[in-house]
Amino acid sequence: MKTALVVDDEPLLRRQVAEALARFGFDEIIEGSNGQEALILALTHKPILVVMDVSMPVMDGINAAENIIEQAPAPIVLLTGSTDPETIERARNAGVMNYLVKPFRDEQLLPAIDLAIHQFIEVSNLRDKVGKLKQTLETRKVVDRAKGVLMSGGMSEHEAYRKLQKLSMDKRKSLHEVAEAILLTA
Repeated sequence: MKTALVVDDEPLLRRQVAEALARFGFDEIIEGSNGQEALILALTHKPILVVMDVSMPVMDGINAAENIIEQAPAPIVLLTGSTDPETIERARNAGVMNYLVKPFRDEQLLPAIDLAIHQFIEVSNLRDKVGKLKQTLETRKVVDRAKGVLMSGGMSEHEAYRKLQKLSMDKRKSLHEVAEAILLTA
């Protein structure tokens, strides 16, 4: 199910965006009227897209966006009448994927949404890759230190690595876990 969250304190604008999203193929459109509601609804419904206003009561759209991205990541398109550099910089720093200036036409919304979703996917994939690379590097460091411990007992580097691999298979533990255990016992 393709769920979108639309948040704006102006009911007519909220309705315009919701109707456009329905035409674009979103199955479920949840609506809110302020930034605090946006955060609660995003945490509850986990939408695949958030479209919201910048200027709203209780919590503005940029603060809400920052919290949503941190707690329930989703691509966010901000709607605003403001084009001042400070607001744009705040939106960029919050992790907003696109920014649409009001008043806008429905046909302007689709490209903004499409770009936001694709950019979000790309950034998410890059974050995943970076996380995996960090884990691989950390494992390599731990394994190298564990090999050093084993080599200090007279093993060659190849023998030490084979021992780590064999222990990993025998104990059904990752190489990282086995290497850490060896370092703890050393």
